[in-house]
Amino acid sequence: MADKEFRAVGRRKTAIAIVRLTKGKGRVFINNKTLKAYLGERSSFEMMIYQPLALTNNETAFDVKVKAIGGGVSAQAAAIRHGISKALLEVNPENKAVLKAEGLLTRDARIKERKKYGRKRARKRFQFSKR
Repeated sequence: MADKEFRAVGRRKTAIAIVRLTKGKGRVFINNKTLKAYLGERSSFEMMIYQPLALTNNETAFDVKVKAIGGGVSAQAAAIRHGISKALLEVNPENKAVLKAEGLLTRDARIKERKKYGRKRARKRFQFSKR
């Protein structure tokens, strides 16, 4: 495991996160910015990203480098969490039980429903006028 890089891809809605784990001190870089610079004061997203590392006791074992594309900040944070979880499986397959119990290995497949013809959006109808 000397200087080996572990890679994984995480997804959520239209967000994609390409995650690389390397031996380090627990620093997280998203699109070449620090976690604080990228997320600002959103501590809930920060907790979400660190969740798989905390569950497997790897907070200070790895540096995380992420390339996040598409979606919003929330979807990107969930995609990063998914990617980190999958990368931790490559590190140690014994992490699977802990991560699976928390539901971190399952891709959240909910996406926006497509707009239908004759409707304003996917399900909303145009205003009905009786007269």
